[in-house]
Amino acid sequence: MKLRWKIAQAAEIRWWQGYLNKKNKAEYLDWKKKYWATFLKDCQLKIPAQASCLDAGCGPAGIFTILEQQKVDAVDPLLDRYEKKLSHFKTIDYPTVNFIASPLEHFAPKQPYDYVFCLNAINHVSDLDQCWEQLFDATKKGGTLIVSIDAHNHSFFKHLFRAIPGDILHPHQYDLAEYETMLTNRGGKILKTIHKTKAFFFDYYVLVVEKT
Repeated sequence: MKLRWKIAQAAEIRWWQGYLNKKNKAEYLDWKKKYWATFLKDCQLKIPAQASCLDAGCGPAGIFTILEQQKVDAVDPLLDRYEKKLSHFKTIDYPTVNFIASPLEHFAPKQPYDYVFCLNAINHVSDLDQCWEQLFDATKKGGTLIVSIDAHNHSFFKHLFRAIPGDILHPHQYDLAEYETMLTNRGGKILKTIHKTKAFFFDYYVLVVEKT
């Protein structure tokens, strides 16, 4: 699994380089901020000013881009490489965000957060079980964990992709019920399951979870 994770991380950088290559930085970031604002509206979430937030697996344009009134830590193992290789991401553009270049498995917050976001990231981690534990440990009791997942629609392809690297960017292959069980078994209460997009292999969901 570690080898698949390393391959996925290298592919992630190349994907971002290709995706952002011809995009104007200002226009792209403006679009991304509007995307995240709509995302919060769809989740029926209003994040109070000064709330403590974690953007776990933040990427180069995560939800940290719009959390300007909150206390935000943004964690990603590729942050240093994003800054070197992507002109669209510079930490200096976000003076209120505390960036931490670290795998989620090794991240140890000083105190738990009111809101923990793990968006477009949990499928990419090396040790899934450990990362779930990290996310729950990072969330205050009564706090909110918001996680997005690509969930398999077909059992055959789920098992096939586990056996072969049919989906190079995602080392982990599960369906919606399996992801929901991972959350509830750890003391999470699923408040909302939002079906964002539908495709053949995977559907894209957002799960809003209260830590009980």
